[in-house]
Amino acid sequence: MTTFLGIESSCDDTAAAVVRRDAAGRAEILSSVVEGQASLHAPFGGVVPEIAARAHAERLDHAVSAALDQAGLRLADLDGIAVTAGPGLIGGLLSGMMLARGLAVATGLPLVAVNHLAGHALTPRLTDAVDYPYLMLLVSGGHCQFLAVEGPETFRRLGSTIDDAPGEAFDKIAKLLALPQPGGPHVEREAGGGDPHRFRFPRPLLDRPGCDLSFSGLKTAVLRARDELIAAQGGLTVQDRRDLCAGFQAAVADVLAEKTRRALGMFPAPVLAVAGGVAANTVLRARLETVAAESGARFLAPPLRLCTDNGAMIAWAGIERHLSGAPANADMPARSRWPLDEAAAPLIGSGKRGAKA
Repeated sequence: MTTFLGIESSCDDTAAAVVRRDAAGRAEILSSVVEGQASLHAPFGGVVPEIAARAHAERLDHAVSAALDQAGLRLADLDGIAVTAGPGLIGGLLSGMMLARGLAVATGLPLVAVNHLAGHALTPRLTDAVDYPYLMLLVSGGHCQFLAVEGPETFRRLGSTIDDAPGEAFDKIAKLLALPQPGGPHVEREAGGGDPHRFRFPRPLLDRPGCDLSFSGLKTAVLRARDELIAAQGGLTVQDRRDLCAGFQAAVADVLAEKTRRALGMFPAPVLAVAGGVAANTVLRARLETVAAESGARFLAPPLRLCTDNGAMIAWAGIERHLSGAPANADMPARSRWPLDEAAAPLIGSGKRGAKA
């Protein structure tokens, strides 16, 4: 058996978990602690990096202690520690890595630096013991990619967003419509009472081949529709807001469904998996499940608690890397940008910090 502690602090969730892999390769989540920061960032309409970093520094040791207590283990019972090294907000990443390195030095345990995106991408193996290869749609607040997952360190990008990620777009739409943050759940809730056909928003890049996506223009179209309503009637009604949300959500679902269909054509894997915070959207899940069925692929989505950032996925990614015989990487620096497929050409600006995706 192999037991790892996972530490996650890439954005605004302070998380720690203990995961065990048995001799047959089956995973068991012994504990999972996630301390959200939504109340700290709510007054600002989005995540404030400095506030997030300070909160991580204050809460990480408590989260680790709680995860060990829930698992009924001590540090001495572990076989290793995994920590998110990127991509993400640099202050939060440094908070997690400093704690993890301190624990590793104090205990002599091996330390594995994990790509946050690999944690999401490997979640189907944590929850369902899926064999390689499989197709992963990683759809979150900061990322949207189609990945051919061929091994614990082998990810081939088939397509990606060229601007906003869907989760980012959901948050921006929520802000435009004076809904609370994080925006995804609130937009979905409003959309449930709306008419998705009232506003015909664009479906970006469907007129181009391939699996790349774009959501910036869709966000702008919603903004213009909102402003036209306000100019015409002096404000928005409750139904206006619901219909705007429903139209936006329908456009996102249409785009992701069609691009997923194309990705399965490019990489006809037996399993289509989805992960990331936007994977919690029930409308999107239903559309992707239909696409998978039409393509003859098994559809997998993690439990809702594992869609958003968590330490369990980091612990499992650490276990997979540790057991694969990959070179030690404990000295890796924190990286605000760290694409999974570093051989792929960057689709989003690449500067001194490197390619974003």
